[in-house]
Amino acid sequence: GRNVLRMSSGIQIKPKTAVQKSKTSSPLLCSPEPAIKPQPKPSDKLNPKTIDPFGVYSRPPSAFAAVYAKGGIPCRLVHGSVKHRLQWECLPETVPFDPLLVTLAEGLRETEHPYTFVSKEGFKELLMVEGATEKTIPLLPRLVPVLKAALAHSDDEVFGRGLDALVQLSAVVGPSLNAHLKHLLTNLSRRLMDKKFREKITVALQNLEQYGGKVS
Repeated sequence: GRNVLRMSSGIQIKPKTAVQKSKTSSPLLCSPEPAIKPQPKPSDKLNPKTIDPFGVYSRPPSAFAAVYAKGGIPCRLVHGSVKHRLQWECLPETVPFDPLLVTLAEGLRETEHPYTFVSKEGFKELLMVEGATEKTIPLLPRLVPVLKAALAHSDDEVFGRGLDALVQLSAVVGPSLNAHLKHLLTNLSRRLMDKKFREKITVALQNLEQYGGKVS
């Protein structure tokens, strides 16, 4: 016991500086209790303003969401009292199809609002402009793999949008799509076994045959 006292008596304890005190102080004193974050309302999911694709805790934005956020999609969703619509920043006839049409096709795989509506309606409206056939046919090698991915998606709504886009594309390019159908029919045949899609797929196949001619 005496040895312990002698050793302890020979130690000089220097007074701590303010910086040292702050480092060794209790975390409960220097770090306030974290504020309880308010839980999001169920209605927030329906409001596109609440979607923050660049949030700290959210997943990284998809390619389409990133392009949309930077203003790379020249149209925006306009909320109506009955139905929504797109407002184009310039006439769709003046918009370059390459790469916008491919980008909109990629957006068909989105599952969040407003990307789902913008991609689906934008793809449809762009194919309706004058001269769409000549502008679209050169893009088929890039469009078909993107539509194939949408048709292979596990989400039913994504598959439905992909199927609608395929029929719209077929109506515009006609027989030019025939050479690419073999890449798409496998995914259609898989969903054909699903009762809720059987009739829709059957109608789509009939349309593809009509637009593609006897060869299809």
